[in-house]
Amino acid sequence: MIDNTPHKTKAYIAGVNLNDPNFDYYLAELANLAEAANMEVVGQSRQNLEHVVAGTYFGLGKINEIKDMARGLRAKVLILNDELTPVQIRNLEKMTKLRIIDRTELILEIFSNRARTKQAKLQVQLARLEYELPRLHPSENNLDQQRGGGFANRGAGESKLELNRRTIGKQIAVIKKELKEIAGQEEIKAKRRNQNHIPKVALVGYTNAGKSTTMNGLLAEFTKENGEKQVFVKDMLFATLDTNVRRIELNNNFSFILSDTVGFISKLPHNLIESFKATLQEVKDADLLINVVDASDPNMIQMIRTTQNVLAEIGVKNT
Repeated sequence: MIDNTPHKTKAYIAGVNLNDPNFDYYLAELANLAEAANMEVVGQSRQNLEHVVAGTYFGLGKINEIKDMARGLRAKVLILNDELTPVQIRNLEKMTKLRIIDRTELILEIFSNRARTKQAKLQVQLARLEYELPRLHPSENNLDQQRGGGFANRGAGESKLELNRRTIGKQIAVIKKELKEIAGQEEIKAKRRNQNHIPKVALVGYTNAGKSTTMNGLLAEFTKENGEKQVFVKDMLFATLDTNVRRIELNNNFSFILSDTVGFISKLPHNLIESFKATLQEVKDADLLINVVDASDPNMIQMIRTTQNVLAEIGVKNT
């Protein structure tokens, strides 16, 4: 018998606690994110510091401890609770011999796997390129060049690093142009809905809190052909990145537009928030926001605050 079941990559998670009362919550969330990325968390570590170490994030003793623990647990990946600098990532990879993934890269990876529509794929691609651009570094061989570098041909001499930066810069410009066109099309659709003077309601909240389930429940209750209008539901973080819009017809001939938006999470990368602002336009245009919360979750209050913080960052305040 051949076992074709894909084996999960074993991951070790760790972080620096700068006297943050929410640190345990963030680390538990990091473990959930790792599992959402199809990894198996086999252990975790923390270090209490006044500030992170500039070149290595952790202190040397903690790095050696993590290296030994991860090796003993056969972990292949070290996932860290913050966004690291390029220097920190490279130094930790050399010192631990593990693949280093910071919180931002992990979330970007999950978003990449979840994106379905053209708009969502472009938004994630844009955020990933903007994350990677400052993390490009020269080849180990400083003389490695793409084209010749003689004195007479000095203008043609271009390092791999410079070429890669120019290439990524062009890709970013192209994606932004495409997203602007899509946003224009979505704005036309939104204006048509606004002309009907139908109230707009948006479901917001933490990822996997039950927004899509809430929408499907309302559709089942008030819409005859709800089977065709049901939205995708799955018990996992960021099951969908797309905003679903449905019209709800109430029994008294009153109707409203209901939007189910992308979920939020703590320390959501700024690049992702910027990239998804067009998708979250439905939230900004809504007459009513409903913050869907899982009342059984012990971190309910923290989740509400996280949602409020992200809403404030996209320009929705007084919520």
